[in-house]
Amino acid sequence: MQWETVIGLEVHTQLSTQTKIFSGASTAFGAAPNTQACAVDIALPGVLPVLNRGAVERAIRFGLAIGAKLNRNNVFDRKNYFYPDLPKGYQISQLALPIVEAGELTVLLPSTGSGTAEEKTIRITRAHLEEDAGKSLHEDFHGEDGRPLTGIDLNRAGTPLLEIVSEPDLRSAKEAVAYARALHTLVTWIGICDGNMQEGSFRVDANVSVRPLGQKEYGTRREIKNLNSFKFLEQAINYEVRWQIEQIEDGHRIVQATVLFDPDTGETRMMRSKEDAHDYRYFPDPDLLPVKLDEDWIAQIRAGLPELPRQKQARYVSELGLSAYDASVLTSSKWTADYFEAMLSSAGIAQVKACANWVTGGLAAYLNQMDSSPDLCTVTPQQAASVVKRVADGTINGKIAKEIFDALWKGEGADADQIIEARGLKQVSDSGAIVAIIEEVMAANAKSVEEFRAGKEKAFNALVGQVMKASKGKANPAQVNELLKNKLGAG
Repeated sequence: MQWETVIGLEVHTQLSTQTKIFSGASTAFGAAPNTQACAVDIALPGVLPVLNRGAVERAIRFGLAIGAKLNRNNVFDRKNYFYPDLPKGYQISQLALPIVEAGELTVLLPSTGSGTAEEKTIRITRAHLEEDAGKSLHEDFHGEDGRPLTGIDLNRAGTPLLEIVSEPDLRSAKEAVAYARALHTLVTWIGICDGNMQEGSFRVDANVSVRPLGQKEYGTRREIKNLNSFKFLEQAINYEVRWQIEQIEDGHRIVQATVLFDPDTGETRMMRSKEDAHDYRYFPDPDLLPVKLDEDWIAQIRAGLPELPRQKQARYVSELGLSAYDASVLTSSKWTADYFEAMLSSAGIAQVKACANWVTGGLAAYLNQMDSSPDLCTVTPQQAASVVKRVADGTINGKIAKEIFDALWKGEGADADQIIEARGLKQVSDSGAIVAIIEEVMAANAKSVEEFRAGKEKAFNALVGQVMKASKGKANPAQVNELLKNKLGAG
């Protein structure tokens, strides 16, 4: 039997306000446990919540960015349940009237076997404001008798969240990752979230079910909670799908449940059963008035939105002639797009493809190799452009360009010209000098010459490599190829 996977994501996005959603306590990460949980955050008697205008503004910004409906009148509700990390016994959230409804996000899916990337539009059901809970810490806490204990850090309690809920439109783990990445790019792009997954600023819950291919009814879903990396999201969904199919094919019934993913084993494990839906006893929060959105305020926020990733991608394709793939990579973050545009402005429009290649290839690889975040990049776009320009005018070749970029990264020069001059890296383009090197190489590698003339093409590449080595990488590669072929009588 063929099976179809059905996935919907709930993404908890911590908003980038300096204070909490209903109090003036700090949202800064990393403080000593329980030093940033004020009386309002834990609802001590006599306190009243006051809504953070900045959180509402960020929710509006998101709604506009996904073309959603903004509920001009929306309310906050109390969602009643108790866990140790939510000591007041309820969470302030939005149920019937969320601030954002019915939006969509178009994503570029991974390339198929044909090598072409496809677009898919994912419907976003709603995005609602709520407060985060505290955090339970299960490690490094033990009683006097050695028994494990759980520590509670309430610093996170009250941090503003925008929970973004998709329709079950995703059909594979790769689609889910593509959507989550696109959402991550968008919320950081428009400045509503810092996107730090390690610190919990962007957390994903995945609702996963399977059904026979062609069946309209959904299967029973299981919810994988608190995935804080795209790698874990993909691994968790793939495992869960395999597990559910095996269970059904072995004659078992899938029971609705909340599960956790264990990165060490690569498996999901049950956290709690959801055979019956929880009754959270929602009711409008009596301490918070309905939120009414002013049209002038919405217009002001709309006017302040930057060019969005999809808009920029389309412009890169139509105006700059880049491929859809290059445009997608260049807009994977606002930092990357800004770097590319500044580099292109310095290098000139004629170098658009060269600049794109440097940003998506060399620069990205360098950041990965150095395990550096973009914020720690030490080469300015103008410095990178100086390298591209010297490759374009024949002053250096690609190999030397990498050496210069490395020197710029280490702060050894102000630009490519300074390093070229200091190290004597100017490319050799004098035909006579190159021919002299070729003749020396041919004389020293007579066997390779014979092999090439006997029809072994690989011998030619070996000779080119020897010429480049003899020139210390400075010879113009195009000229080396042309002049060597002439000398070998293959031109």
